[in-house]
Amino acid sequence: MSQEIYDLIVIGGGSAALSAGIYAGRAMLDTLIIEKDKIGGQVTTTSEIVNYPAIRATTGPELMEDMRLQALDFGVDFTTDEIIDVDLSQTVKTVKSATKTYQAYAVIIATGASARKIGFPGEVEFTGRGIAYCSTCDGEFFQGLDIFVLGGGYAAAEEAVYLTRYGKSVTMIIREPDFTCAKLTAEAAKQHPDIKIVYNTEVKEITGDDFVRKAVFVNNQTGEETTYEAPSDSTFGMFVFAGNKPSTEIFEGKVELDRGYVPTNENMETNVAGVYAAGDLRIKELRQIVTAVADGAIAATSAQKYITEVKTKADLPIVNKRLEKRLAEVHAAAKEIQPKTEKKPIKSSGNNTWFPDAMREQLGGIFGKLTKKVTLLQVMDSSEEKSLELNSFLTEFASLSDKILLETIQKGQKPELETAYGIDKLPSVVVLNDQGEYTGIKFSGIPSGHEVNSIVLAVYNVGSAGQPIEAPAVDKIKELPKKKVQIFVSLTCHYCPDVVAACQRIASINHNVEAEMIDIGVFPELKTEKKIMSVPAMIIDDQEIVFGSKNMDEIIEILEK
Repeated sequence: MSQEIYDLIVIGGGSAALSAGIYAGRAMLDTLIIEKDKIGGQVTTTSEIVNYPAIRATTGPELMEDMRLQALDFGVDFTTDEIIDVDLSQTVKTVKSATKTYQAYAVIIATGASARKIGFPGEVEFTGRGIAYCSTCDGEFFQGLDIFVLGGGYAAAEEAVYLTRYGKSVTMIIREPDFTCAKLTAEAAKQHPDIKIVYNTEVKEITGDDFVRKAVFVNNQTGEETTYEAPSDSTFGMFVFAGNKPSTEIFEGKVELDRGYVPTNENMETNVAGVYAAGDLRIKELRQIVTAVADGAIAATSAQKYITEVKTKADLPIVNKRLEKRLAEVHAAAKEIQPKTEKKPIKSSGNNTWFPDAMREQLGGIFGKLTKKVTLLQVMDSSEEKSLELNSFLTEFASLSDKILLETIQKGQKPELETAYGIDKLPSVVVLNDQGEYTGIKFSGIPSGHEVNSIVLAVYNVGSAGQPIEAPAVDKIKELPKKKVQIFVSLTCHYCPDVVAACQRIASINHNVEAEMIDIGVFPELKTEKKIMSVPAMIIDDQEIVFGSKNMDEIIEILEK
């Protein structure tokens, strides 16, 4: 059987990619969006969005989820994979990952950009120990501490305002003589009573021990140096918002690049026919969600014209049978949904506190695929509020499927189980398979907020065939030695659930690996004990610590050591 050829492949999953998917799907193009990490891109780290037309206020994750669902409405396919090579020179373009090859008549490059490190002495060494790049993920770690924000662009100005809810003080360090963003955005920071701004200044170095303790700043006009030292036995935060670096390494030699950015014309066309670029990786003046969305729309429209010409010349049908079938299914489902005229609160019936009706319906579809029973065993202390709160969550969670069983035991009732499962902190729940065996999956804290995804996937992976994984990766997982992995998270962190889910998927296959989610908000004493000031953070066998988002392949490689 010959390999399927898509009309369009979009590489990337941010706002430009999703916009391209929406416009391509609406134009009846058979479209695939490939994202290596998390749909939404950098926008998911944005705490507040108030400048997107017609949406007065939202968050990055909410806006991106709406875009993703809208693309799905138009029949767009999504897959998670990391592209390592491309061949864009032929009529049919080839896009390759480590395990799979994809083909399409046209490609839109929308891989975006990643946070740029400045490179001052101490930046790398103290990442996760005071240096941070995501205010929504890590802001709460700096409650009551002095915070420095490096940068004078949009992100720096907006996130400085956000960080005032945590910091004792917020000081912006800007190397230019003024902000580089729009005046209105800058004024919000300039007029904020809790923000101090220092211009023409850069970081010379930071030093410390387990955490940052000292920063030296230098005025780039006069050369004058100033030193900040944290109060005794304390630390401080330094959030870096110094622009972005285009993620275009795999396209070197495949399309024209200029200092890593992709030059295009006004139609988003690159120098290669049938290849387009959209979003922050383009050479342009303004890099905002609204411009990325515009890029994606233009790129998809240009691609549609190109694909039609290619198919017409080759006497190929414009719309293939697979897409027709998929769109028919989407449209049939859409008929059951009433037009939305106004936003209404999500309903929650009866005593449903944690899972509103819409979410219960969605999870019911997922848990309908369970083929084996899964037991959630909670060790609880009825005198502790958090244990009671977790029990409330688990009781309602277990009601979503007759395949999910909840067993609770009081602390000290079965000490042999507490020892066997390594339960040394409460509230805590472990996941047992249908044989009553400990799977190595544990949650310390309440897996609500973004971590709901983690416990949903944990149950799904233990109670069914689970999420598909390529055979070579499964073989590597089965060969892993005994490992204890603690994943420290914050419920406001958008990157944490992916790390938790990946570690726990590994544990579901190899029970020698224990994967414990730990909510740092419930166990704040561990921040100091484990020297953690950023999430996600993995601690391997109580020794090695790894900060930042990691995919499954990266985690397997870490555990193989």
